[in-house]
Amino acid sequence: MSGMGLIDRIDDRLGDGLEALLCRHHARRLRGLGWGDVLDEAGTGWFTPHAPVRGGCRVTVLIDGEQALPAMVEAIKGARSYVHLAGWHSSPDFRPTRGEDAQTLRELLAEAAERVPVRVLLWAGPPVPAFEPTRKRARAACKEFMRGSKVRCVLDSRERTLHCHHEKLLIVDDEVAFVGGMDFTALEGDRHDSPEHPADRPMGWHDSVMRAEGPVVADVADHFRRRWTEVAGEQLPQPRTPEPAGTSTVQFVRTIPEKTYGFAPKGAFSALDAYLRALRSAESLVYLENQFLWSPEITEVLLDKLQRPPHDRFRVVLVLPRKPSNGADTTRGQLGRLLDADDGNQRLLAVTLNSHDGDNHVPVYVHAKLAVVDDKWMTVGSANLNEHSLFNDTEANLVTDDTAVIKDARLRLWAEHLQRPVSEVDGDPVDVVDRMWRPFAENQDEHRLSLLPGVSRRAGRLQGPLRGLLVDG
Repeated sequence: MSGMGLIDRIDDRLGDGLEALLCRHHARRLRGLGWGDVLDEAGTGWFTPHAPVRGGCRVTVLIDGEQALPAMVEAIKGARSYVHLAGWHSSPDFRPTRGEDAQTLRELLAEAAERVPVRVLLWAGPPVPAFEPTRKRARAACKEFMRGSKVRCVLDSRERTLHCHHEKLLIVDDEVAFVGGMDFTALEGDRHDSPEHPADRPMGWHDSVMRAEGPVVADVADHFRRRWTEVAGEQLPQPRTPEPAGTSTVQFVRTIPEKTYGFAPKGAFSALDAYLRALRSAESLVYLENQFLWSPEITEVLLDKLQRPPHDRFRVVLVLPRKPSNGADTTRGQLGRLLDADDGNQRLLAVTLNSHDGDNHVPVYVHAKLAVVDDKWMTVGSANLNEHSLFNDTEANLVTDDTAVIKDARLRLWAEHLQRPVSEVDGDPVDVVDRMWRPFAENQDEHRLSLLPGVSRRAGRLQGPLRGLLVDG
């Protein structure tokens, strides 16, 4: 046995031990808060019992900034009662649309505030300037939104240590809500991009947002209302429940750490529950687009599925960034475990996105937080698949079991990534994965996809559990 082999074995043993310790810690924490059933391996199904399920909704998945940003701008411009915006960070000088007459976000909100109340709720930034947005930047943005306008902006500093308010919400008039991964800022990356992902820029940006109408909007609006009431000290009226707007069944799920807000003293972990139930229920396809993948609770379910697949045609497709803004090694560490569990059976495919036009070759940053299981379940929101998003940041996702909406979104995404018409990527998903996804990724010089390697797990495997134990109280 070589020295490197011995080191790998020791590292694997340490990684397993630390991840088990972190999982036990999370289990004790959730049990103490009355959320213990979330980690019950018997929990399956398309909806968590920890949040209302709303029928009569209409939802649309908006893919990339080219679709999402103009739709949100249109909603703000059409506001008749109010505009409520919550985010990780929003930049006053950010222009959500392009063109000669494009307004800055500050101008857009100030114009709307002449007609209706406009409330902006942003994270206050970390207590020490270790990462963006700094508190200085957050304070400056808040001040600039309100300068010479009727916009009211408030900063929320009720974060857990080394965590943040990460949800991205826009609610207008108790009629429409946008929930997804899109922030109104160019901080850490340009949100403007199209499904074509032109290569004439330093980096592409792939994201997704779900637009919702109907009764579920009241759940999103009430979440904003409760946060605003506690942070801003302003009482807002109960949201009006909209009339049915469609035929989709939709659920609003969240992460709220305990002891953060009076309205949820024991926290809310329905986003984690929603993911775990759906993944446990998977029979044929798990398709994940995410910025990170290092939650041991999530990967344990995927490991079990790969080692004991429901049937031989079971497939897992992961679309991840090549270099996440942080947590890259921990993502690769979990990917190495998943590749080992697949054991050469080619049920697992992990890829990243690139853009090239002959002269330029640039990465496309995967910022989307979207998942599809069996074309029977889909979620879109702000929650990454790490301990930050599933236990310690504030997060918001929408979930639906509308098979028509889900299939439409998946086909549009697959057409974008495979650079083929929707008609060519339609058909049995497993056949498309085997016939197009894998060979395209293996021939990366000609296609947008490229394989993600299972990088060494030594430093990477340990970073996630260690970080989780250090910052997760």
